[in-house]
Amino acid sequence: MSDNAETNSTSTTQSGRLSHLTLAALGIVYGDIGTSPLYAVRECFRSDGGLDVTAASVLGVLSLIFWALVLVVSLKYLTFVMRADNDGEGGILALMTLAVPRRRQGGSAAFFTLMGLFGAGLLYGDGMITPAISVLSAIEGIHVATSALDHLVVPITLAILLGLFLVQRRGTARIGRLFGPVMLLWFAVLVLLGTFAMARNPVVLQAISPHHAVQFLAANRQAGFVILGVVFLVVTGGEALYADMGHFGARPIRLAWFALVLPSLVINYFGQGALLLADPTATRNPFYLLAPEWALYPLVLLAAAATVIASQAVISGAFSLSSQAVQLGFLPRTRIIHTSKDERGQIYVPTVNWLLFVAVIGLVLAFRTSSKLAAAYGMAVTTTMVITSILFYIVARRRWHWPWWAAGAIVGLFILIDLTFFGASLFKIPAGGWFPLLVGAAVAVTMTTWRRGQQVVADDLAGRLVTTDVLLNDIAAEPPMRVKTPAVYLTKDPRVVPLALLHNLRHNRVLHGPVGLLTIEIEEQPWVPLGGRAEVQPIGEGIYRIVAHYGFRQRPNVPNVLDQCRQYDLDLTGPDTTFFLGRVTLDVSRRLVMSRWRKYLFVWLSRNSDDASSYFGIPPEQVVEIGLRLQL
Repeated sequence: MSDNAETNSTSTTQSGRLSHLTLAALGIVYGDIGTSPLYAVRECFRSDGGLDVTAASVLGVLSLIFWALVLVVSLKYLTFVMRADNDGEGGILALMTLAVPRRRQGGSAAFFTLMGLFGAGLLYGDGMITPAISVLSAIEGIHVATSALDHLVVPITLAILLGLFLVQRRGTARIGRLFGPVMLLWFAVLVLLGTFAMARNPVVLQAISPHHAVQFLAANRQAGFVILGVVFLVVTGGEALYADMGHFGARPIRLAWFALVLPSLVINYFGQGALLLADPTATRNPFYLLAPEWALYPLVLLAAAATVIASQAVISGAFSLSSQAVQLGFLPRTRIIHTSKDERGQIYVPTVNWLLFVAVIGLVLAFRTSSKLAAAYGMAVTTTMVITSILFYIVARRRWHWPWWAAGAIVGLFILIDLTFFGASLFKIPAGGWFPLLVGAAVAVTMTTWRRGQQVVADDLAGRLVTTDVLLNDIAAEPPMRVKTPAVYLTKDPRVVPLALLHNLRHNRVLHGPVGLLTIEIEEQPWVPLGGRAEVQPIGEGIYRIVAHYGFRQRPNVPNVLDQCRQYDLDLTGPDTTFFLGRVTLDVSRRLVMSRWRKYLFVWLSRNSDDASSYFGIPPEQVVEIGLRLQL
């Protein structure tokens, strides 16, 4: 009886945790894809393809929507891509590190790295468009109730977005607890609205058969192909399922999708189709016209809340993406603030926040309606999905050692679907699809410039550095004056002596004791447990080599590392410890190591990089900086 009771208690606890994570995933992960019913069907019948509202066209579009959700989200992401986790983490950068380890060199590695960085840049573009189109589409519901308030749509949208970006600095830990229940209510409303409409016109259920989609594309040809690019709007949040896997795990995300999100979306989309068959004039806003007149204003408020949640998800994703890029060495150090002491993923990146804000406000003012923004939306995600499929193939072949025919058959299907959507989205480029592509290219250029510039600087410094063995021989041959206060020198390579120490010895003839040569290594896994964080090796003359290991989702903290060194009988803590940091000042020269414009970009990035002492949590009053000037 006791064992059974304990087993039942454990099962209950696990079930409760799964329910909690599923509800949380519902609020964070599914905000983007969950708000697509606001505009997706409407845009299919208001696009430049000139699609008429007929039984064949409605059933064809609904069939395309249904099978896009099944093939792209259910099959590709939830069944296969989410298996490619990097120690539980997902997302384009995590997938890139799996496909192209840093130790791998050569042309193919550089190509796939560039592809991954471009995909990351596209997600920034998506993070700019999603808040603009989502909130605009929600507030545009006012027009269904009365056109007298149309002039307030843009001002209300701007006010909501301003409040959303202002609240980021306070963190979303508290308000985030409401996300799950609000989205649960949102999906329940989607089901109610769709069910009542389908009950009056159940013929739309025939759209589950794929032959309606095939007949639609065959009958409409180019116009149908253009509509396919609009249909893609229903899966624009699919990449978020993979990117947010590390926060909740794969099981809660899958459970939320199959148990609630997929049925709710299909029922609502089919309900909008049923409404269009009954009233072809409802194309102006089929989502809001599903609701009775008395429910319009409450529905607008609920939709606004759901779109704010969707926007919050992509903003938080941009923060997480930026933090990973900094840790992996693709962006300069930037200020990162942890907004929750309990949730390690809750961060705020001021620079990214306000760059996104400016871009989002600019998009709202430039496009002014969600219909015009829809042209720009989706281009980023279709391109990212193509990149994800290609990188997934590399992981399947190199990491999992799948036979080429198995990997080719599965990924070939995905790429065929992705390229079809991608090709259809190409028609959107002149009308706004160029924007996310421009953002993706700009981010990729910035990341590759920073990585290349760092390598050039490292190569220049390598000729000035000496190994620790040479240092020990020099100290033994000509002992410097010793100061019995601890000192820590940060160095990127644990095998060599940092320039700050060489300059200190050369000019001051002083050596502290003990001395820690600290190297922070970012691993290709997201998290490194505390027990394996620090390695300490004495190398002689009171000098110790310290290597601290962090995952690319973790924020390095020097005082914490030094505190762990005490277990090795090395005490470098306390107010008397001096931290010596090297600062390199760069000048642009005529050297042919990089394009001149890229040199200026790298110098600008370097000068605006966050101060090392604040980034690594070093007390500023204990820091001494030693500078060096280099010609780039």
